[in-house]
Amino acid sequence: MGAHREVPAETGSGPETGSGPETGSGPETGSGPETGSGPEADEARQTLVRNIVAQGGLTDPAWRRAFEEVERHLFVPYYYVHGSRGYERLWGDDPDPVRRRRWLRGVYGDEALATRMRDGELISSSSQPSLMALMLDALDLRDGHTVLEIGTGPGYNAALLSHRLGDTAVTSVDLDPEITESARSHLAAAGYRPTVITGDGARGCPQRAPYDRIIATCTLPSVPHAWPEQCAPGARILAPVATGLVSLEVRATAHGPRAEGHFLHTPAYFVPLRGASPLLEPIARPGGVPRRAIGDELFRFLLTLTAGSLDPREALSLWEREEHPRRERYGVTVADGRQWSWLDDPEGPYTWPLGG
Repeated sequence: MGAHREVPAETGSGPETGSGPETGSGPETGSGPETGSGPEADEARQTLVRNIVAQGGLTDPAWRRAFEEVERHLFVPYYYVHGSRGYERLWGDDPDPVRRRRWLRGVYGDEALATRMRDGELISSSSQPSLMALMLDALDLRDGHTVLEIGTGPGYNAALLSHRLGDTAVTSVDLDPEITESARSHLAAAGYRPTVITGDGARGCPQRAPYDRIIATCTLPSVPHAWPEQCAPGARILAPVATGLVSLEVRATAHGPRAEGHFLHTPAYFVPLRGASPLLEPIARPGGVPRRAIGDELFRFLLTLTAGSLDPREALSLWEREEHPRRERYGVTVADGRQWSWLDDPEGPYTWPLGG
């Protein structure tokens, strides 16, 4: 499977005509449960599921049923695509049937969808379905588990979790009250009522802790220390860091919880966690680094992971010496009030403080 994106790719979309409602605050109108319903939507949803399965995803029958039964179109009554004249809105209740069909094709395509813009900035999206499937499978959920989701977005991922575990097992947090209000509306229309809280995701949700799993759908500069503190022993945290996904196992120690684990194999690109410290960016065009390295996605991952710690030429030397290490060789440890990323061994020679 190729690179996964939660950040929507820019695609050509023609002029901004017939683009539905204006960018709104509060819940959407014209987005009730009839929007996009019918045989065409059902077939599009089943086709999406078959395509994800063909890529090797949804091997767990419980997750396949969730993707087959949770209607994504209820969570994206409109979304934005990038065209030659800026962003254009596609709308499920557009009076033009051609545009409605285009909206539905996008909803059930395997793409991230930009669902909320503010002052020209993307602040919320619906993740690429195959990436969602990969992340949910990586959580290794069991019946009876409780989950904290950081980054509610339109609510689709919370609905999938609720389908799998039940409403009472799922808590979702987002900083923006407009996002959480809309998500609650979408979830109710789809028949799900998990706990959706407006708050700072970096602080977790201590009033509903402990959690067996924490999943974040936004890029982080580092793992908030509040998250391991709110985990049950043996819990798992799955979070986007740099341009990858790190899976941390949480265990109790005499000095408090220790969260540690490796990155998954896949690249992933997400909207940053709002309210968090700014992400450290690698130098855009580092001198002395050959173009072939800059063009290599795995080298750019190393640059991003070690930004602020390694000079690009030092990163290149390490990358070549270690024979272009893949993501799975890297990991993150959160313990004793600090955290660091590493290559191969959390106590080995290649470790870097994780900023933010």
